[in-house]
Amino acid sequence: VQLVESGGGLVQPGGSPRLSCAPSKSIFSIYAMGWYRQAPGKQRELVAAITSGGSTNYADFVKGRFTISRNNTKNTVYLQMNSLKPEDTAVYFCNADLREFWTSVRIVYWGQGTQVTVSS
Repeated sequence: VQLVESGGGLVQPGGSPRLSCAPSKSIFSIYAMGWYRQAPGKQRELVAAITSGGSTNYADFVKGRFTISRNNTKNTVYLQMNSLKPEDTAVYFCNADLREFWTSVRIVYWGQGTQVTVSS
């Protein structure tokens, strides 16, 4: 299974894009899901995470600007980004703790990343 992300691109400062991420095929169950980002020359860092029950956790640098949500019917996680700043420029990765039908083991998968560039 792969996690497929969409919604990145070039955004003006103050813009409000929404990222989406979903598995490439049907899976048994998804547990926690999250978004991370990695800027050039920096380590990957947590942006936001959400449990299967909807509890959320945010990095301080996005609190009040970004919102993570999920649609459990569609197995999709979203990241609504508002008031974007140039320093938000990074590759954004989703991850998901999930279980496929053929196994009882839970594995954390990562998406391939989607570039978000904030520039005028």
